[in-house]
Amino acid sequence: MKPAPCNSGRHAFSLLEVMIAIAIFFVGSFAVLSLISTTLNNVRRLQMPTVDASPVLARYAATNILIEGDFVGNLGDPGLLGRQYKGYNWETTITEVASNHLYLVDCTITSAIGRREKISHMSTVLFRPQSPPGSLDGGIGMIGR
Repeated sequence: MKPAPCNSGRHAFSLLEVMIAIAIFFVGSFAVLSLISTTLNNVRRLQMPTVDASPVLARYAATNILIEGDFVGNLGDPGLLGRQYKGYNWETTITEVASNHLYLVDCTITSAIGRREKISHMSTVLFRPQSPPGSLDGGIGMIGR
């Protein structure tokens, strides 16, 4: 029997071909990881809705009477925004800024979970002539008295 002829052709990959294949693999892997990361960030944003102080200020704008003082609450209360916002607290300070029943309503939204980080802050000035006398009108027991 004759020995099999020696095939002079290559049967292995060159180093350059292996490096190109690895580079293509890593580019594809990083693209998939980037897509997963973006998707997870979107899911987090959907779970915890973004809020601002406008619902609380709207509540005060809808009333005819303002009383000076500091007020706190939770956005998750049934009368405000509902259960999905229970992770947020609101703090409001009402101060009379002119003696003609002109009030500054200053509202801050903070996180109720973990660190109490400030999420939103809004202020507005409201004219409420039917309000009781404030600190500038000679009211007793108000701010600054």
